[in-house]
Amino acid sequence: MPSTHDPRGEPDRRGVVLAGAALVVATAIPGAAPRAAEAGLGPATDLLARATQFLSALEPEQRKAASFAWDGPEWRGWNYFGSSDFIKPGLRLEQMSNPQKAAAWGLLATVLSSSGLEKAKNVMTLQDVLAARGDGTARRSSERFSFAFFGVPAETGPWGFRLEGHHLSLSIAVRDGRIVSVTPSSFSANPNRVASGQHAGLVTLKGEEALARRLFADLAPRLQARARLSDTALRNIVSYAGRERANAQKAGAAAADLASPQRELIWQLIETYTVEHLPPAIATAQKARVASGDRAAVHFAWYGPNTAETAFGYRVIGDGFVIEMGSVDPAAQHLHTIYHDLATVLGRSV
Repeated sequence: MPSTHDPRGEPDRRGVVLAGAALVVATAIPGAAPRAAEAGLGPATDLLARATQFLSALEPEQRKAASFAWDGPEWRGWNYFGSSDFIKPGLRLEQMSNPQKAAAWGLLATVLSSSGLEKAKNVMTLQDVLAARGDGTARRSSERFSFAFFGVPAETGPWGFRLEGHHLSLSIAVRDGRIVSVTPSSFSANPNRVASGQHAGLVTLKGEEALARRLFADLAPRLQARARLSDTALRNIVSYAGRERANAQKAGAAAADLASPQRELIWQLIETYTVEHLPPAIATAQKARVASGDRAAVHFAWYGPNTAETAFGYRVIGDGFVIEMGSVDPAAQHLHTIYHDLATVLGRSV
């Protein structure tokens, strides 16, 4: 099944989709009191040290390939969709020496938990699974994932880091020595459930699918009717590059109307997207940040049937975040996800 592309832009020769006219640029309100988003999620000391170590291990041409302007089109044009060669901006693992790869994984360990690293590696591995099946054999690789820096990593000023490849996009924004944003973030999958071959039994997006299906199934009929916005599955995310805040209107069933066990389920689902992939220090601050809104006002919207191995989709919308999943294929094997922190899109605070 071919991957879908951002309908508002066309990929350039490196596969990045440039944001269209709907790009929202948010700025701080003059004179306003600092918000929690500006306080950040913790110091970027370890990230800066590892970024500096990684960049110092590169040859000049490699460093050039990995470096971009802060808040330029490459930073704004995040995109985990496919392209003709599945190449994203930055320096790819397949272009690195073994010591450089070790430095790259050390860098990732400062912004991902052990489970987050495992999930990222699983997404990467699925490219080898598809290649082994003859799907894009010459274009796919578990090492065709790019490391990119935006601005100059330093103790002062803004800069960003991104890991991106087909079905994976993780953006970390830093300002004045503090991590201020960890979105957009996407762990997507195809095939989500590997049935045969070397990696048989691998399921990449376990909680993202199982928790949502369980939650919808547990709703009373009247709440299912309220939550289901369409009989047709959500085929893809709708909050793509340039429209991160454009689809934040709450719709579906409100958490306030759910029973206590259902509210616990929806929060487990939220934390699967927002917290579980982060290391402890960042996760603690992130968990508090996500929970700082009105928990009762979180809405859960469902699209399509709720039948195993059948396409479905959902959105979870809170005061400060949007989570989406869509099924690209009829069997719910090709799943796209996204998580946005609405107040700090790409490090630009509201």
